[in-house]
Amino acid sequence: MDLLNTLVDKGLRRETPTRAEALAVLGTSDDDLLDVVAAAGKVRRHWFGRRVKLNYLVNLKSGLCPEDCSYCSQRLGSKAGILKYTWLKPDQASQAAAAGLAGGAKRVCLVASGRGPTDRDVDRVSDTIRAIKEGNEGVEVCACLGLLSEGQAERLREAGADAYNHNLNTSEATYGDITTTHTYADRVDTVHKAHAAGLSACSGLIAGMGESDADLVDVVFALRELDPDSVPVNFLIPFEGTPLAKEWNLNPQRCLRILAMVRFVCPDVEVRIAGGREVHLRTLQPLALHLANSVFLGDYLTSEGQAGRADLEMIADAGFEVEGTDRVTLPEHRVGAGGCGSHQGGTCGSHEDGGCGSHEDGGPCGSAASGAGVCGDAEASTGAEGASGPGAVAEGAGPADGPRPDLVAVRRRGAGTDLAPNA
Repeated sequence: MDLLNTLVDKGLRRETPTRAEALAVLGTSDDDLLDVVAAAGKVRRHWFGRRVKLNYLVNLKSGLCPEDCSYCSQRLGSKAGILKYTWLKPDQASQAAAAGLAGGAKRVCLVASGRGPTDRDVDRVSDTIRAIKEGNEGVEVCACLGLLSEGQAERLREAGADAYNHNLNTSEATYGDITTTHTYADRVDTVHKAHAAGLSACSGLIAGMGESDADLVDVVFALRELDPDSVPVNFLIPFEGTPLAKEWNLNPQRCLRILAMVRFVCPDVEVRIAGGREVHLRTLQPLALHLANSVFLGDYLTSEGQAGRADLEMIADAGFEVEGTDRVTLPEHRVGAGGCGSHQGGTCGSHEDGGCGSHEDGGPCGSAASGAGVCGDAEASTGAEGASGPGAVAEGAGPADGPRPDLVAVRRRGAGTDLAPNA
């Protein structure tokens, strides 16, 4: 297939595909799907080998967000039956993070619902960052707290944060359709603030909200321009009790095409499979490892993920290896630009360069794929977290196959509860 040969050549040279080429990837047939995965897999292996970076989410403050992001279970007016609690203390957060670190997680993503942090909130999170770093040499910490005010990114970096997650989520043209309490420009501004402070920027998207192929290409090209080190790709899980409760638009094949397109557009960036992978990729999750080099381990912000042990078995069975804290995640040319993983105990630097081609984007805290409110970009309540309210349903092989309520479980354990996490 000439298209795939061209995209592989461009990916190995860090050249930007055309919009037409990116759209063509999304438009490939099921008959060509394995060829698409194999081609994008060549690009992934060239820059990241067979390593898989594990990330672990800690929900510092859950629910009761004043923002109205349509995808989020923690949004203003949400009826989803999620956990609601105020700030975890540093020792509680550190204890929660320990479960993920024991399972091999290299990065801890600290997420809090809300529009953005107050200065007092930044102090709280700074204390938590120090508590986690004191006992875990080499661990990366990413914060996802919503829209940042002047000076807050610098304070987080001084406390030891390595990265900051804030997702764009969808294209600029459609952003107003999913959120009215803040703007697309607000999100872009926060990513710029993280960059300027020397934090590794993590910013990604949510697929499955009813967007067109053109919208998906628009947001990925916008991410390339922003040049994050990591790009989390979340797959919406429609929360019962939210405006997008009936948006079941994804199937495993569609998800693989989206991940392949992201890899071709951002070849040398950490692409992370975030919320919703268990529900939408299902048994094809191992194929996605040939496209993305990073995943979340265990539970998400407001929903339960695949058991940590099952994640580790899947990675090993697929012929991949967990990336240790002694390995640098990003390729050497991005490390030189200050990319995350370049630090040997220090913080991630900023990039002075241009687009993803020179330094590819990364992911949110996960992507915290969409947490609550504005932080919802994190990997939480939106697709990122793969959560859903009680009785929420997931699709089968496609919308025509009907709901699969057995695939989704609201998180009722881990941080904020007395029960052990699923890590």
